Amino acid sequence: MRFFGTTWLNHDGNYSARRAGVTAGSLAAVAASALMLRLAYEGLQLAAVGGFVSILVVIMFAICSALAFGHTWGSYTKRPDPARQSSLRGLLTIGFLGSLAAYFLRSLKEAPGESLRREEYTTARDQYERRTAKRTGNPAKRGRRP
Repeated sequence: MRFFGTTWLNHDGNYSARRAGVTAGSLAAVAASALMLRLAYEGLQLAAVGGFVSILVVIMFAICSALAFGHTWGSYTKRPDPARQSSLRGLLTIGFLGSLAAYFLRSLKEAPGESLRREEYTTARDQYERRTAKRTGNPAKRGRRP
């Protein structure tokens, strides 16, 4: 949401252009990350660490990326638990490719996190309206009741 400011609220102020830029940038980040992982894998091959280690590394990145994708995708519909978030920090770091892929796919539909923010905004707005609707004026002007 940091790239959108408040334009996500009414979809004004070049919202479409910003969303297209975020989508293109996240796709470029996914491609660069995949290239980086490919180079790391080729480095393992050059180091001749063996097939078992290479397979373990590939499986580790695949599992961590899948878990990071699921966690990131879920965080667009509900706020993640801070304790769980901190315990998964290492896994999410290893699975950065999955997080970037989730960000890219979500940016095709909306600004990532927009529906969650919109829901929170609507809830806060409704609560504000209910609180202010109950006020009937200056309470100091009311007479004392016997």
